[in-house]
Amino acid sequence: MRLKRKDLLGIEELSAEEITLILTTAESFREVSEREIKKVPTLRGRTVINLFYEPSTRTRTSFEIAAKRMSADAVNISVSASSVVKGETLKDTARNLEAMRPDCIVIRHASAGTPHMLAGYVGCSVINAGDGAHEHPSQALLDMLTVKEKKGRIEGLKVAIIGDITHSRVARSNIYGFTRLGASVTVAGPPTMLPPGIEALGCKATTNMEAALKDTDVVMMLRIQLERQKESFFPTIREYSRLYGLNEEKLRKAKPDAVILHPGPINRGVEISSEVADGPYSLILDQVTNGVAVRMAVFYLLLGAAREE
Repeated sequence: MRLKRKDLLGIEELSAEEITLILTTAESFREVSEREIKKVPTLRGRTVINLFYEPSTRTRTSFEIAAKRMSADAVNISVSASSVVKGETLKDTARNLEAMRPDCIVIRHASAGTPHMLAGYVGCSVINAGDGAHEHPSQALLDMLTVKEKKGRIEGLKVAIIGDITHSRVARSNIYGFTRLGASVTVAGPPTMLPPGIEALGCKATTNMEAALKDTDVVMMLRIQLERQKESFFPTIREYSRLYGLNEEKLRKAKPDAVILHPGPINRGVEISSEVADGPYSLILDQVTNGVAVRMAVFYLLLGAAREE
């Protein structure tokens, strides 16, 4: 089976069946990373371009490793060293890249909707690696895979997403994904960081962190997105950490076997304590590991499955 679409632009547009297909495929690719020779020939001869307009460590490296483990050629473009600094538009960049006949462009951009625009300019596949405060689909997929791996299911779980909801593309993609697979999601944060109408996405919202944590199976902590804020949304970091930082005492409100997720990078002592981040209930490094498998699965379903069929 393969995805009946050219691009992966967001979780909102995916059906439950498509999400399940990606997760199931990712499970089969996990063992590749455990081999002595971590490579399969599935995408030999294919070219993937990583076009990142924003800084990234985990996502960019994960996409590059995923492409190389599928035997594709991966090309990384840092915008600071590209023609963008000379005034080249996205449309011209897209047309020039397409002229080189890539098979897939992975793009991260500060403006929401940019991957959708790029997908309209090029004939190759486009993968959204994060667009502004809109979506981050591959992150949500790896989060769901990590939870499914640990809990054995997603349907019926209670998920709490806590922190800067307003500026978080990860929160939006996870709300769409977890609710579509049958989980219930509650988001929590300061009133200034809860966007009006967020419940329309299918979640509950509260400003009370402890209420959100009550009897929760999965706790996802988000960092404060200072790079997307043009004004102050809380009095002090210390005050924010006191009210919305996760420590062992607050974690006791959740179920005893609750697991902790964080998309990274972590701000220790702000949204999460070191005891929690490094504790036995933390799946933060499992998320990073599963990120490679998920991105391998996405590449395969967009680029490789049709060739095998």
